[in-house]
Amino acid sequence: MYFQTLDDKSECVGVYVDGNLHFDKIPQSLTRTWRYTGSINESNIEYAWLYASGASLEQSCPDSLKDDWERCRKRLVAYRRAFEIGKIDLREHCFFDLVPSSFLEDMCEVKNKITEHVFDTRERPENYELLSSFQKLIHKIRYQDLKLSKEGCRELYHTTAGRHKANELMRKQYYIDYNLFGTVTGRLTTHRNSFPILTLKKEFRKLVKPHNDWFVSLDYNGAEVRTLLQLCGHDQPDVDIHDWNVKNLFNNDVDRDTAKTLFFGWLYNPESDAIKTKYYDRKKVLDKWYDGEYISTPYNRKIKVDERRALNYLIQSTTSDRVLTRAVEIDKFLQGKKSFISHIVHDEVVIDFCDEERELLIKMKDIFETDDFKTNIQAGKNYLELEELKV
Repeated sequence: MYFQTLDDKSECVGVYVDGNLHFDKIPQSLTRTWRYTGSINESNIEYAWLYASGASLEQSCPDSLKDDWERCRKRLVAYRRAFEIGKIDLREHCFFDLVPSSFLEDMCEVKNKITEHVFDTRERPENYELLSSFQKLIHKIRYQDLKLSKEGCRELYHTTAGRHKANELMRKQYYIDYNLFGTVTGRLTTHRNSFPILTLKKEFRKLVKPHNDWFVSLDYNGAEVRTLLQLCGHDQPDVDIHDWNVKNLFNNDVDRDTAKTLFFGWLYNPESDAIKTKYYDRKKVLDKWYDGEYISTPYNRKIKVDERRALNYLIQSTTSDRVLTRAVEIDKFLQGKKSFISHIVHDEVVIDFCDEERELLIKMKDIFETDDFKTNIQAGKNYLELEELKV
């Protein structure tokens, strides 16, 4: 049964089904809608937005419905503009309490028709279940407010530029709005109005504080290098991967930093033959995962790419999906706990951690280290000053 939710917050429950709005008794057998929201969370529901690879309603709308959707869209924009002028925060209010029921019925009926069109014309992505789990996690993160504080950040205000930037960040949205389809490889980006956690200069991370006692950071030691090693069919070393490369690729003739520079210079330059090794076989990997037009990743993504960038896309996409998959598992493990996932930055998952739940650390590390990907764990009172944690 097709339906549309009337708000995207878990506490604002309302749906449109078969021409009617429902708020108290929600109909059963809801199966298909445009996009996931926190208000209806049954596991059997399918989302047209994922079938459409993140395309908007406007982009997905068939010609026969364009005029109808444009009429609804203009009214929606007008309402949102009025709320902005009136300083009404939609994160604090249910949308359906602020607009006429007739508008909700009109808009949802058109959305239902667009949703049905997408299901009729698009194939189910092979990685649909993975995408669905990702969208639910980043939606959850979107409705968690970051804790931003100037406390202990006096050094950021010593210069005019630093003071201006810090104050600008303190005025920004206090939440992270990730874009699941911001890159072709699946690596997360953030939407325009989001707190810029992915591009935040290192020194300004000090403004970001945990709601609980600590930030605990889990990130892979040489994530992309280890991904390539796995794609080549080799076991993971239980030591720093760059130190391992110093020994096994360079016969201890270079230091760690030089080994990193040489390795990445070779890795993403298809024309380079500077490194001869039995451990990293670029040709073998591409022969398996690239057909000359598309890469197909271990996580069932299919990405069109030229040969020069194929290995880069394969490694980046595989690494990103690995991290997000582990983040979803950690989020499930933390259900009902005080600790929770605060944010994700590339191959790092950051937990807002409650000190009384220390027994959880080993299990979180085990989840993140699936397939023996060595993990670095750090902890600190803000997102800048993190120190190594032995677990």
